[in-house]
Amino acid sequence: MADRKYDDEDDESAPNRPKWIGWAIVIFMLMIAFGVANVGWLIMRPRPAAEAMQAVIDARPELAVGKSLVESSDCMRCHGIERNFVGPSFAAIADRYKSQPDAVDLLAGKIRNGSVGVWGNVIMPRHPQISEEQSRQMADWLMAVPPKPTETAK
Repeated sequence: MADRKYDDEDDESAPNRPKWIGWAIVIFMLMIAFGVANVGWLIMRPRPAAEAMQAVIDARPELAVGKSLVESSDCMRCHGIERNFVGPSFAAIADRYKSQPDAVDLLAGKIRNGSVGVWGNVIMPRHPQISEEQSRQMADWLMAVPPKPTETAK
């Protein structure tokens, strides 16, 4: 009898939960899952700059060596294709030097020897471990980076 009285007390003391709380939790979890999937899609989708750069490399396969050298070096820590990080973007560099006939040699020298004050107070460190030939290949790839599309062109 004592056990039965104890069981009856548990049944009577259990609170009645409204069903809408369960539905609210389910809807909230679905919204979170959709948001995570959407952000993942936005991160993983191909960028126009990457597609344009791939088209340039397909047209000039010798640039693939320069691109792989840039990607394997520490260049991408400070430079983006179209975004300024610590230093200017590759598109901005290519745009600035496109009218100079000796741009590849100039940039190859800046890659190996570094520079200061060209883009403000940003310091471009030296890269003496990169050979002359490698720095020329990297600079050749850099000069082939297509310009950043303007807002009106989008």
